[in-house]
Amino acid sequence: MKILFFGDIVGRPGREAVLENINMLRKRFGADVCIANCENAAGGFGITREHAETLLRAGVDVFTTGNHVWSKKEIIGLFDEMPILRPHNLPAKDPGSGIYVYTTDRGEKLAVINLLGRLYMDMPSKSPFETADALLKSVDTPHIFVDFHAEATSEKKALGFYLDGRVSAVIGTHTHVQTADECILPSGTGYLTDAGMCGAIDSVLGVDSTIAVERFTSSVRRGYEVARGRHMASGVFIETNEKGKAIRIERIQE
Repeated sequence: MKILFFGDIVGRPGREAVLENINMLRKRFGADVCIANCENAAGGFGITREHAETLLRAGVDVFTTGNHVWSKKEIIGLFDEMPILRPHNLPAKDPGSGIYVYTTDRGEKLAVINLLGRLYMDMPSKSPFETADALLKSVDTPHIFVDFHAEATSEKKALGFYLDGRVSAVIGTHTHVQTADECILPSGTGYLTDAGMCGAIDSVLGVDSTIAVERFTSSVRRGYEVARGRHMASGVFIETNEKGKAIRIERIQE
């Protein structure tokens, strides 16, 4: 199976970067499925129905999210209508789910799992390690993709090794900075600490750089605003064999 994944989509520049590149990248890699983290797609915080529908029409098949999942309350009404995930280790009473099984045109199934890190994150959540264990008991396909939305590189790397051989890929999101440590772990799991972001190049993590600098140099704070200008799409491509083991992983920046 060939899996295309876009890192955190940040505002209009991020959406435009995906819309401009998705068809080309799907053709280049022959992707069977396209996943995108959409938690910052609407003005830098959350996702709206309009933006989700636009990205679905463009070719995104499944959405993952993270700590900004509740920034736009309308998402609650979208869970039953669209393939949008929230981190599964959030409180069980929260709406939505963190697992979705996508069936490709060839009839193959891919289980997409969304988890949230606990180090330096400000949301109540259960252990992503224990949550993954519980979820994997119910998965009936060897092709399993995990978006681990976490701050600490140590926590991401640890989950990668913890799930090595049990899932096809563990790909980190959240920091908006693409790392250069893509690899296939010893037991066949594709790993990347962070896929990076889809957003404005001349920015601080997708945010207007002037405002970001001010927040480090002044106690007078302005709200964050999404940067404008030239943009890029960052992500990763993973190919798996019939047993769900990763046989190829490649970082993407377009």
